[in-house]
Amino acid sequence: MASIKLKVIKNFFTKEELPVIQEYCLSKLDSNKDYEIDDQSFSPAWYHDPLMTALLKSKKQLVEKESDLKLCETYAYWRYYVLGGTLAKHTDRPACEISITACIKKFDNWPIAVENHYFDLQEGDAILYSGCVQQHWRPGVYKGEGLAQVFFHYVDKDGPFAHHAYDSYYKETGNKLSDQDKEEVYEQKMAYEKNKQSSR
Repeated sequence: MASIKLKVIKNFFTKEELPVIQEYCLSKLDSNKDYEIDDQSFSPAWYHDPLMTALLKSKKQLVEKESDLKLCETYAYWRYYVLGGTLAKHTDRPACEISITACIKKFDNWPIAVENHYFDLQEGDAILYSGCVQQHWRPGVYKGEGLAQVFFHYVDKDGPFAHHAYDSYYKETGNKLSDQDKEEVYEQKMAYEKNKQSSR
């Protein structure tokens, strides 16, 4: 199991990168093109966006350093939370074994929770966590003016979910998990809970 320590990465996006990414996201939103309404958050979202996919690749080395793992990228996904948006408590599919959630733009505060730790990320900051093991959510209903977040997902290059690299498994199967994947996810969750208990 890839052992990931939950952590905040300050200035995940540099001061040079952030304004460019913000302008790009706001222009995509204004153009009303290429997005889907995410059925989890009821907000506009972009899967495999070209810029975010490029950033997924370029940020891999930093995420490897922070996680102390050799990684393969799976996919990038960004979302713009709007008034009335929600994010229920959940875990993600195996392609999200190693996850980054980064704040691009916010007009108000709406913290993200990971395993009962609440984080009010500043623009450009990110959280590193295990998306398929650690539960994460946002409290209540979003009542603000807008919040842009991007999600970068990776798998351990030498781990049990390496076949999810580049999201090829999802594309080929429509995310129908194999029995082996289901068993591995279960084992990882049990190992995580055991480690959590022993560290108390």
